[in-house]
Amino acid sequence: MVEAYQEQSSSLDLNVRIRDLEEKNRLLRDRVLLLGQSVVDERTQGFKEIQEMKANVIKLKEDVSRLKELMQRMAEQISQTTRKEELMILQRQMDLLRKS
Repeated sequence: MVEAYQEQSSSLDLNVRIRDLEEKNRLLRDRVLLLGQSVVDERTQGFKEIQEMKANVIKLKEDVSRLKELMQRMAEQISQTTRKEELMILQRQMDLLRKS
């Protein structure tokens, strides 16, 4: 009788241990899946941020290029304006010389 009780107790202990191990295994599997999903989500978010940064860099490069072109045109206009002013001064001097 005692042997049967001990055998039944051992069997119950073994079943409890197996259930505990199965539960731990299930919890561990769930945690790994959640961790994997988190990694995938972070990677996706990082990829989106990188794409946005690339788009911003491209836009900034275009803006810088436009600004350079604008500055070159302004510099050309300024140099042409200076020449016109010089011509106007020369023309006034010629007019003064003709009158005298």
